[in-house]
Amino acid sequence: QVQLVESGGGLVQAGGSVRLSCAASGRTFSNYAMGWFRQAPGKGREFVAGINWTGGSKQYADSVKGRFTISRDNARNTMYLQMNSVKPEDTGTYYCGATKVISTVYVDYFAWGQGTQVTVSS
Repeated sequence: QVQLVESGGGLVQAGGSVRLSCAASGRTFSNYAMGWFRQAPGKGREFVAGINWTGGSKQYADSVKGRFTISRDNARNTMYLQMNSVKPEDTGTYYCGATKVISTVYVDYFAWGQGTQVTVSS
Protein backbone atom coordinates (compact mmCIF):
# COMPACT_ATOMS: atom_id res chain seq x y z
CA GLN A 1 0.00 0.00 0.00
CA VAL A 2 1.19 3.51 -0.77
CA GLN A 3 0.05 6.68 0.93
CA LEU A 4 0.21 10.03 -0.82
CA VAL A 5 -0.05 13.51 0.69
CA GLU A 6 -0.21 16.68 -1.39
CA SER A 7 0.82 20.12 -0.18
CA GLY A 8 1.66 23.56 -1.52
CA GLY A 9 -1.68 24.77 -2.81
CA GLY A 10 -3.20 28.14 -2.05
CA LEU A 11 -4.29 31.42 -3.57
CA VAL A 12 -2.11 32.82 -6.35
CA GLN A 13 -2.55 35.70 -8.77
CA ALA A 14 -2.79 35.10 -12.47
CA GLY A 15 0.66 35.07 -14.00
CA GLY A 16 2.24 33.92 -10.77
CA SER A 17 3.81 30.64 -9.74
CA VAL A 18 3.18 27.91 -7.22
CA ARG A 19 4.85 24.56 -6.50
CA LEU A 20 2.92 21.51 -5.38
CA SER A 21 4.50 18.57 -3.59
CA CYS A 22 3.35 14.97 -3.24
CA ALA A 23 5.00 12.98 -0.45
CA ALA A 24 4.80 9.20 -0.66
CA SER A 25 5.14 6.52 1.98
CA GLY A 26 4.58 2.79 2.08
CA ARG A 27 5.59 0.94 -1.10
CA THR A 28 8.93 1.79 -2.70
CA PHE A 29 8.30 5.14 -4.37
CA SER A 30 10.76 4.57 -7.19
CA ASN A 31 8.92 1.45 -8.36
CA TYR A 32 6.07 3.26 -10.04
CA ALA A 33 5.06 6.15 -12.25
CA MET A 34 3.23 9.15 -10.86
CA GLY A 35 0.82 11.73 -12.12
CA TRP A 36 -1.02 14.94 -11.33
CA PHE A 37 -4.72 15.40 -12.04
CA ARG A 38 -6.99 18.31 -11.24
CA GLN A 39 -10.69 18.78 -10.73
CA ALA A 40 -12.58 22.03 -11.06
CA PRO A 41 -15.97 22.50 -9.39
CA GLY A 42 -18.65 20.66 -11.32
CA LYS A 43 -16.15 18.98 -13.63
CA GLY A 44 -14.45 15.62 -13.84
CA ARG A 45 -10.87 14.84 -12.85
CA GLU A 46 -8.51 15.71 -15.72
CA PHE A 47 -4.93 14.69 -16.41
CA VAL A 48 -2.33 17.41 -15.92
CA ALA A 49 1.09 15.72 -16.03
CA GLY A 50 2.75 12.34 -15.60
CA ILE A 51 6.27 11.08 -14.95
CA ASN A 52 7.83 7.64 -15.15
CA TRP A 53 9.71 5.96 -12.31
CA THR A 54 13.14 7.34 -13.28
CA GLY A 55 11.92 10.83 -14.09
CA GLY A 56 13.29 10.49 -17.59
CA SER A 57 9.92 10.42 -19.33
CA LYS A 58 7.24 13.05 -18.83
CA GLN A 59 3.88 13.80 -20.35
CA TYR A 60 1.73 16.93 -20.14
CA ALA A 61 -1.78 17.99 -21.01
CA ASP A 62 -1.81 20.45 -23.89
CA SER A 63 -3.34 23.10 -21.65
CA VAL A 64 -0.27 23.20 -19.37
CA LYS A 65 2.61 22.51 -21.78
CA GLY A 66 5.33 25.13 -21.48
CA ARG A 67 3.94 26.41 -18.16
CA PHE A 68 4.01 23.42 -15.77
CA THR A 69 6.92 21.12 -14.97
CA ILE A 70 6.64 17.76 -13.27
CA SER A 71 9.61 16.27 -11.45
CA ARG A 72 10.42 13.73 -8.77
CA ASP A 73 13.10 13.09 -6.18
CA ASN A 74 13.18 9.37 -5.44
CA ALA A 75 15.64 9.88 -2.58
CA ARG A 76 13.04 12.06 -0.85
CA ASN A 77 10.01 10.00 -1.98
CA THR A 78 8.50 13.19 -3.33
CA MET A 79 7.02 14.39 -6.61
CA TYR A 80 6.57 18.02 -7.58
CA LEU A 81 4.53 20.15 -9.94
CA GLN A 82 5.99 23.58 -10.68
CA MET A 83 3.20 25.78 -12.00
CA ASN A 84 4.28 28.98 -13.76
CA SER A 85 2.25 31.63 -15.57
CA VAL A 86 -0.90 30.32 -13.94
CA LYS A 87 -4.30 31.23 -15.31
CA PRO A 88 -7.75 31.40 -13.66
CA GLU A 89 -8.67 28.22 -15.55
CA ASP A 90 -5.95 26.38 -13.61
CA THR A 91 -8.11 26.71 -10.50
CA GLY A 92 -9.09 23.40 -8.96
CA THR A 93 -8.20 20.66 -6.55
CA TYR A 94 -4.94 19.00 -7.54
CA TYR A 95 -4.44 15.31 -6.83
CA CYS A 96 -1.36 13.17 -7.13
CA GLY A 97 -1.66 9.52 -8.02
CA ALA A 98 0.49 6.42 -8.41
CA THR A 99 0.32 4.06 -11.37
CA LYS A 100 2.35 1.30 -13.05
CA VAL A 101 3.27 3.30 -16.17
CA ILE A 102 2.56 6.89 -17.22
CA SER A 103 -1.11 7.22 -18.01
CA THR A 104 -3.54 10.02 -18.77
CA VAL A 105 -6.43 7.82 -17.66
CA TYR A 106 -7.81 8.24 -14.15
CA VAL A 107 -8.77 4.61 -13.63
CA ASP A 108 -5.19 3.43 -14.27
CA TYR A 109 -4.08 4.93 -10.95
CA PHE A 110 -4.20 2.71 -7.86
CA ALA A 111 -3.53 5.29 -5.16
CA TRP A 112 -4.49 8.93 -4.65
CA GLY A 113 -3.76 11.71 -2.22
CA GLN A 114 -6.47 13.79 -0.59
CA GLY A 115 -5.90 16.77 -2.89
CA THR A 116 -4.68 20.34 -2.46
CA GLN A 117 -6.64 23.39 -3.58
CA VAL A 118 -5.16 25.90 -6.02
CA THR A 119 -7.10 29.08 -6.66
CA VAL A 120 -5.91 31.53 -9.29
CA SER A 121 -7.31 35.03 -9.04
CA SER A 122 -7.62 37.24 -12.10
